[in-house]
Amino acid sequence: MVLSQFTSTVGKKCLKDFFSVEKDVYPVGRLDYDSEGLLILTNDARLNNKLLHPAFAHEREYLVQADGSITTDALMSLSTSVTISVNGKSYHTRPCHVSLLQDAPPVPDRVPPIRFRRNIPTSWISIALTEGKNRQVRKMMAKVGFPTLRLIRTRIEQITLNKMQPGDMIALPYEVISRKLFGK
Repeated sequence: MVLSQFTSTVGKKCLKDFFSVEKDVYPVGRLDYDSEGLLILTNDARLNNKLLHPAFAHEREYLVQADGSITTDALMSLSTSVTISVNGKSYHTRPCHVSLLQDAPPVPDRVPPIRFRRNIPTSWISIALTEGKNRQVRKMMAKVGFPTLRLIRTRIEQITLNKMQPGDMIALPYEVISRKLFGK
């Protein structure tokens, strides 16, 4: 578990414990401490703004391991809209793409592992959002009655994890990033 920031917090590791980058590089769109997956690092403030400002509605895709056998009704609710709390106020999520995965995806083991309960099944879904409120996917899953056990961001627009493993970092030229994120 790693904080997706370069400043440390007592008792928690952060990005600077694993990566050496220029001083003005920051993560775009943080992951919460319990989440995993794709994180873009940049020193380009314009790129940061284009990816984070809600007006641009960039798609982000996540794999979610849910506690329990998720129902068709829950999947429908997730895809249309659920009401969650954001900063103490009710917020109706935008419609999103949700699909049930028939098999567990081939993902690296989690360290530390999630809790395992022999008599309670889990299910995996893919969810693609065009918004990114704080802990939104976890709140949405809890709202439909299937708490999140594991959350992995696999894609931001056309930039994907592919075969990357936890701790991997690759550099992409600006032209590639621009094409994959903005189609330019």
